Amino acid sequence: MTTAQRVVLPDSVRTNGTTPNPWWSNAVVYQVYPRSFQDSNGDGIGDLKGITSRLDYLADLGVDVLWLSPVYRSPQDDNGYDISDYQDIDPLFGTLEDMDELLAEAHKRGLKIVMDLVVNHTSDEHAWFEASKDKSDPHADWYWWRPARPGTTPGEPGAEPNRWGSYFGGSAWEYCPERGKYYLHQFSKKQPDLNWENPAVRRAVYDMMNWWLDRGVDGFRMDVITLISKRIDSAGRLPGEYGSELEDLPVGEEGYSNPNPFCADGPRQDEFLAEMRREVFAGREGFLTVGEAPGITVQRNEHITNPANGELDMLFLFEHVDFDCEDNVKWKPLPLDLPQLKRIFAKQQSAVKNAGWASLFTGNHDQPRVVSRWGDDSTEGSRVRSAKALGLMLHMHRGTPYVYQGEELGMTDVHFTRLDQYRDLESLNAYRQRVEEAKVQSAESMMAGIAARGRDNARTPMQWDGSAYAGFTAPDAAVEPWISVNRNHTQINAAGEFDDPDSVYTFYKRLIAIRHENALVAAGDWQLIDADDQYVYAFTRTLGGEKLLVAVNLSGRTVDLPRDAAELVQHGVTEPDIVISTYDASHAVVSLANRELGPWEGAAVRV
Repeated sequence: MTTAQRVVLPDSVRTNGTTPNPWWSNAVVYQVYPRSFQDSNGDGIGDLKGITSRLDYLADLGVDVLWLSPVYRSPQDDNGYDISDYQDIDPLFGTLEDMDELLAEAHKRGLKIVMDLVVNHTSDEHAWFEASKDKSDPHADWYWWRPARPGTTPGEPGAEPNRWGSYFGGSAWEYCPERGKYYLHQFSKKQPDLNWENPAVRRAVYDMMNWWLDRGVDGFRMDVITLISKRIDSAGRLPGEYGSELEDLPVGEEGYSNPNPFCADGPRQDEFLAEMRREVFAGREGFLTVGEAPGITVQRNEHITNPANGELDMLFLFEHVDFDCEDNVKWKPLPLDLPQLKRIFAKQQSAVKNAGWASLFTGNHDQPRVVSRWGDDSTEGSRVRSAKALGLMLHMHRGTPYVYQGEELGMTDVHFTRLDQYRDLESLNAYRQRVEEAKVQSAESMMAGIAARGRDNARTPMQWDGSAYAGFTAPDAAVEPWISVNRNHTQINAAGEFDDPDSVYTFYKRLIAIRHENALVAAGDWQLIDADDQYVYAFTRTLGGEKLLVAVNLSGRTVDLPRDAAELVQHGVTEPDIVISTYDASHAVVSLANRELGPWEGAAVRV
C-alpha cells in the first residue's frame, strides 16, 4: 500500500499537539544503507541504480518513505558520513542523473525520498576545510580551531586544547601543521566539526539544503544534529580549554573525557533549528525533518518536535538502545532487562502525549540486528517468532515506525569471529584503544562485545535470494561484496519470504497496512500495563470509544498474561477481535482464554 492509498485520518484526530493529521502521522519509513542494498554494476558496492531496481519491492511492502544513508561525494572514511561535496554524488553510488532517476521513479510509486544529511561535521577533504587551514581565508572560522595548551609543544601528546575524547577513539583534537592549531572532531579525525556559531556556515548549509529540495528531495534525516550547538564561555572558549570559565570533565578509563555534556543540546540548539526551518522549509509542503538526537531528553524531544515551536518533525532518541550495557560501555553488553526497556519507552510515549511526536525504531545502520539482540536467532522457528514479536511490540506504539533494511526479513547479526572480517571504523578503533593501548578490556571480551554490538552487523549485504552473494551482486561478479554476506542468506532471504504467508516479511507487510488503515494505531493514546512483568510487554491504545490491548511475550517460554491485561479480556475474545497476531488468530483466542502467551507470542486485540 503506497502513500496514495493510505486512509487519511480525520482532522478531528490530533496527532502531534497543535497540528491535526500531518501526512507522516500514519506513515512508515524504510532506511536504505546504499552501500549494502543492491549492487547494479558488479563492483561489490551498492548504488543508486540498484536502489531504483528494487523500488517495486519496497512499494509492495507498503512503506511510504525511503531514508537514504549518505550518497554524497566522500572519501568514505566513515562510509559516507564524511562528506567532501554536498552537491554531488559519490562515483561509488552513481551520478546526479542517477539520483534524479531514483527520485522520479520513487515518486511514480508514491514513495518519498529523505536524504541523510551530515552538517555537524564535514570531511577534512571538503573545500571548506581545505580553505580553513589558511587563517587569512574567509573560511578560517568555519571550524573549531584552537591553539595548543600553553607550555606544551604543538602536536605532542598532552598539548591538545582540552581532554575531550572522540566517539571513535583517541583525542577529539587533531593537530594541523598548516594552520599551527588543533581542530575539533567528535568522530573520526577526518570529520572536523563545523562552527555553527558562524552565520556564514549556517547560510551555506541552508543554501545547500534548498538546492536539494528544489531538486525533488522530500526531506532530511539529520545526523547528530543536536551536536551543532557547543557550550562556550563569554570569551568563546570551550570547556577545559586553557583559561576557560567552564569546567572540563573527569577522564574515563581510556584517558579522555566525554564531550557530550558540553556539545549536545547546547544553548543555541533551538535557535539554529528554528532558523533552519524558516530558511529552508517555510512555504514548502509534504517534507519530513528528522533529527538524530544524542544527548536529548524526552522533555526536550517534546519541545523540539512540537510544531508550535517550528523546529523538527521528529527525533531519534537513544536511551532505549543504549541502556543494555555494563557501566555505560557499549562493548560490554548485558541481557535485555524488559521492565527497564518498558519504562524507557513509557517515558518517550508520555512525553509527547500532548505535543510533539515519537520516532519508533530498534534498528538502523548503527545498531545490531534486533532479532539477535533482544530475540532468539538460535533456531529458525525462534528467529521467525521473535522477529514478529519484536516488530509487533514496536509498531503498535504511537509514533512513526522506521524499518531498517532486512529487518522485515528477520535478518540476523553476522556473527563474525575475526577482527579482519570487520570494516567499521568505530569497532576497529575501539579494539585498538581498549585492548592494545589502554588495556581496559581483554581481547576475548572485546571481540564478544563487537560481535554483539558492532555496527557491521547491520551493514552486511541485503539478502535478496540464496545465490552466492545473496542477490546483492551477480553471483559471478569479479569483485566480492565490500563486506561478507551473512552465511545464513540461503535460509533467510526476500525470495523465500515474499509469497510465504507465515514469513516475517508478510507479517511486516500486515503491520504497515494496519498503521495506514487504523486511526487507533496511528493516533490513539498509549498506556503501559504491568511495568514490572519480566516477560510480557503489554499496553493499550485508546481512541474515542475504542481500545486495543497489545500483549507480547518477549521470551521463549510460555508465560501467564499479566493480571491487568488478563482483566481486559476476562469476558473472552473472538477471532474477529484479533487485529494481528504473531501466531494465528485462532491460537491467540485460545491463549487469551487461558490467560497465557506461548513463546514469543503477541497479539493486538480489540477489548
